[in-house]
Amino acid sequence: MHTITKRSLLLIGSLIGTFIFFRVTLYISPNSNFDVAGYNIHHLYTGIVILTLAVIPLILFNRLGRIVDVLIIAFGIGLSLVLDEWVYLIATDGSDTAYLTPVSFWGGVIAIAMTVAYIILLAWFVKRK
Repeated sequence: MHTITKRSLLLIGSLIGTFIFFRVTLYISPNSNFDVAGYNIHHLYTGIVILTLAVIPLILFNRLGRIVDVLIIAFGIGLSLVLDEWVYLIATDGSDTAYLTPVSFWGGVIAIAMTVAYIILLAWFVKRK
């Protein structure tokens, strides 16, 4: 499989898989929160941490071998969390019940879909060369 195709599929799969996993999990248990010292840690922040841990090695190191696949998947997971939470925090009041609203859900779907389209477009341009 072409490297760009493989990386694109890993990224797209981790983006969509994470979005589905979190939406289903939070639909089943909408009041599940990650609290640290009394503060609710939205998955926006968790996503930023995961993005940071994944992207910096991808940028700085040339020879990562197979760990590149793991970092790409981690990047997709972090990006999915950030995009989903970003729409939710902008379009709703940020409550647990607001996460289950159509505005939050469809906003997340649109953000993920636009990102997937962007990945496909970039992969297509790279493969043409």
